[in-house]
Amino acid sequence: MPSSLKALGQARSSRSTMAPDSCCCSPAAMQRRLPILAWLPDYSLQWLKMDFIAGLSVGLTVIPQALAYAEVAGLPPQYGLYSAFMGCFVYFFLGTSRDVTLGPTAIMSLLVSFYTFHEPAYAVLLAFLSGCIQLAMGFLRLGFLLDFISCPVIKGFTSAATVTIGFGQIKNLLGLQNIPRQFFLQVYHTFLNIGETRVGDAVLGLVCMVLLLVLKLMRDHVPPVHPEMPPGVRLSHGLVWTATTARNALVVSFAALVAYSFEVTGYQPFILTGETAEGLPPVRPPPFSLTTANGTTSFAEMVQDMGTGLAVVPLVGLLESIAVAKAFASQNNYRIDANQELLAIGLTNVLGSLVSSYPVTGSFGRTAVNAQSGVCTPAGGLVTGALVLLSLDYLTSLFYYIPKAALAAVIIMAVAPLFDTKIFGTLWRVKRLDLLPLSVTFLLCFWEVQYGILAGTLVSLLILLHAVARPKTQVSEGPVLVLQPASGLHFPAIEALREAMLSQALEGSPRRCAVLECTHVCSIDYTVVLGLGDLLEDFRRQGAALVFVGLQVPVLRTLLAADLKGFQYFSTLEEAENHLQQDAGTQPYNSCGDPVPEHKVALLKA
Repeated sequence: MPSSLKALGQARSSRSTMAPDSCCCSPAAMQRRLPILAWLPDYSLQWLKMDFIAGLSVGLTVIPQALAYAEVAGLPPQYGLYSAFMGCFVYFFLGTSRDVTLGPTAIMSLLVSFYTFHEPAYAVLLAFLSGCIQLAMGFLRLGFLLDFISCPVIKGFTSAATVTIGFGQIKNLLGLQNIPRQFFLQVYHTFLNIGETRVGDAVLGLVCMVLLLVLKLMRDHVPPVHPEMPPGVRLSHGLVWTATTARNALVVSFAALVAYSFEVTGYQPFILTGETAEGLPPVRPPPFSLTTANGTTSFAEMVQDMGTGLAVVPLVGLLESIAVAKAFASQNNYRIDANQELLAIGLTNVLGSLVSSYPVTGSFGRTAVNAQSGVCTPAGGLVTGALVLLSLDYLTSLFYYIPKAALAAVIIMAVAPLFDTKIFGTLWRVKRLDLLPLSVTFLLCFWEVQYGILAGTLVSLLILLHAVARPKTQVSEGPVLVLQPASGLHFPAIEALREAMLSQALEGSPRRCAVLECTHVCSIDYTVVLGLGDLLEDFRRQGAALVFVGLQVPVLRTLLAADLKGFQYFSTLEEAENHLQQDAGTQPYNSCGDPVPEHKVALLKA
């Protein structure tokens, strides 16, 4: 990437992280709300060329993936394409990452299948409500809430989703029919009906998987093109790069051609995608009620039916999109605005619901294609969106001949990299306790996704709270006992600290004075102040001294304001130890040490 493009990305990131302007209509404020204003004035023909190539590459990737992901979502194939273009246009105006592409993904499609009962009306309404929630989070700047979902929980969820999605396509890969969608029933019935495998589908599916794997390996090992290469070599490299980047479209087209050839002969060994609704989707409000042969389902009933999906879907959508944006921003040396990303994805889902889209998010695979294609700005999305619209208007009749086994191969090869096999070994080496939330999330997600994410998050928070309630304390033995909390001191920890100091300083023989080294304590609350007051009283009754060292100014002010009886502090540990050793056993506790100078007390209380 040219240095000028990196500079543009850095300039955009610096603008997005500036302090708010006093005037909401200032140029910097406008650029934060409409990031397109930061890069459009500098747009060049070179960027247009690179964006066109990247947008075309992503478009050839997203069309077959969208058809396949609609199958994962349990919806007709056209709904995948309906969901694939709105994000391209919205992100062009609002996105803060040049690499990210919004659209249907495997994980989001899986969640849609869980919560919408394979009913398009529910899926479109879920997109609208998810977008409203995401927009609200963006306007309220609640992006920080996503930080409470730890990496082990995310890895556990994505790994479980990978297994669920991948195994869910085995039935299409083998040509099995009437297989339930619930995971455990799916596993049982797939093995039960394995003898009914259709040879044509199985062979075609495996051939497609092998072709996709070979093309991917070729893509990973194609050396970069250098200007000094001969024109013929550069041309061959370009052809290989194009073929391997558009591998999904090539393999699906190959499979459709094979199926059409058999159709002409009057024999069809494959299960085909079938009819796909032709033309562009109508622009209309999302369905706020559903009329069926059994009656009308009201808006309130639809919301009740989707239940926890209204929390899980927008949350996972934000997690996936922001994780993708941050990963590529770090890789390509620029920064993104998380709250602006919330607005972009929220508006995408709200506007997408007007064209029958189901919930979308950032796609890691297509974003990688975008970045590797040399995209310079979000304008590449315009080409992708236009290509999807053209396919809806002119190519839907050809989608009839696409075998489901080929789409299953596309899905399996797309989700396989999401299963992080190294995470278990990494956590075992780094912090084994983090394996607990990962395992809880991974296992429970096979039962219900929301239970897996909720349980994993709760376990992570419990681990965090345990560290807060029982911070590690460094103890130095000697004539004077020195205790240093290794982290902050919060109200759940004060009782444990008190017990530790009493047992080590006062219950032995002889009783020892103690120093509480508070270098790592940056703030305390009222409960901690009360606990420290009780601790001072315990030492006073036993005829020993407790003094404080390393108090930061906010903590010292709080303790002085509390006016604790017998409170003494020193600047250094050496001063405190020397003072206690000199005065131990020769002076009563109340006179031990120099009093705090009045002018310092007044200054700190001010």
